[in-house]
Amino acid sequence: MLTAFARAFKTPDLRKKLLFTLGIIVVYRLGTHIPIPGVDYKNVQECVDQASGNQGLFGLVNMFSGGALLQITVFALGIMPYITASIILQLLTVVIPRLEALKKEGQAGTAKITQYTRYLTIALAILQGTGLVATARSGALFSGCTVAGQIVPDQAIFTTIVMVITMTAGTAVVMWLGELITDRGIGNGMSILMFISIAATFPSALWAIKKQGDLAGGWIEFGTVIAVGLVMVGLVVFVEQAQRRIPVQYAKRMIGRRSYGGTSTYIPLKVNQAGVIPVIFASSLLYIPALIVQFSNSTSGWATWITKNLADTAATPHIILYFFLIVFFAFFYVAISFNPEEVADNMKKYGGFIPGIRAGRPTAEYLSYVLNRITWPGSLYLGLIALVPTMALAGFGANQNFPFGGTSILIIVGVGLETVKQIESQLQQRNYEGFLR
Repeated sequence: MLTAFARAFKTPDLRKKLLFTLGIIVVYRLGTHIPIPGVDYKNVQECVDQASGNQGLFGLVNMFSGGALLQITVFALGIMPYITASIILQLLTVVIPRLEALKKEGQAGTAKITQYTRYLTIALAILQGTGLVATARSGALFSGCTVAGQIVPDQAIFTTIVMVITMTAGTAVVMWLGELITDRGIGNGMSILMFISIAATFPSALWAIKKQGDLAGGWIEFGTVIAVGLVMVGLVVFVEQAQRRIPVQYAKRMIGRRSYGGTSTYIPLKVNQAGVIPVIFASSLLYIPALIVQFSNSTSGWATWITKNLADTAATPHIILYFFLIVFFAFFYVAISFNPEEVADNMKKYGGFIPGIRAGRPTAEYLSYVLNRITWPGSLYLGLIALVPTMALAGFGANQNFPFGGTSILIIVGVGLETVKQIESQLQQRNYEGFLR
């Protein structure tokens, strides 16, 4: 990986792309530290210090925003509205025929779906910004903080509208920055911004573990966490690269005097076909009951049970339900994102077949069978990786946003591998030596 970056810096046009991407990253990180109007920054900092290591229900969203959510800054919502909008439209593509037709139209249809994603992102930003402002005004954003109710001193309607508009505009700017990286930089812009947001929280999380440690001034715990992190990175890289290659043979056809086809290729089916989306789905679904309890301020039996068993990440019911939800959403997402019948029809249309399998329905059944078999280890792997923060909570006293756990490590490794592959492919295009070497 370091070799690829070193070679990229030696290539003038790639060096410009890398420097442009770094400049956008600097602008993005600056925006995560600029507070929005109407917020008492001093009280926010005091509450953040008191909530350090116990960020509660907003910990996951705060991680995706690079710590900007709890700081209530211009980029407080980060890229979460865009991620949510993208997932919603991807799910709706299976349900709404119009979106499915647009997806099949190629580049023009994809551009239209991207435009719909932008509109939905702005709508979700308005909704989430309003919820964040209402939560901050009520003092529920930092439960237990002595000055939580004084974060927004002026609770006038005009001030609230200005705060929501500022955060919505910040989300639009983040979306624009991501598209700039995609067009003029290296790799997928939104993925890189997500990578930076999560990586920005690593140093503080690791240092918090060191300060909480008791062995050799916390250095034993610190070193152990680093070692576990390296092992996890190796495991994630191994599984993310693992795939089942289904061989495909295309029949040779004669059109006039020319021969077409007769080539051999394969269909790559990844072990972790769903990526990190099942973990996000499961986390979001488990947060809903706890959010209802938090906003209702109820002390009844059902609220107490939810607080004790679902809101507590170390509780056994939470761990079991979290694991099974991840497995379920892994199968669910793979089922809607990969259509064996469509793949089989496309293969049949162009004269392709799997050796030993008849074209058409038998091919679709075979692909479905293989996909189900490899999704099982992929979903179990996702569930085990996602439970690492809970084990860290018990073993090292780490918070629920353990730096080398679950969502964060999957995104960090996935985006890193994707970016390196794109850099290497661009290097190969510029340094192709042909077959004469």
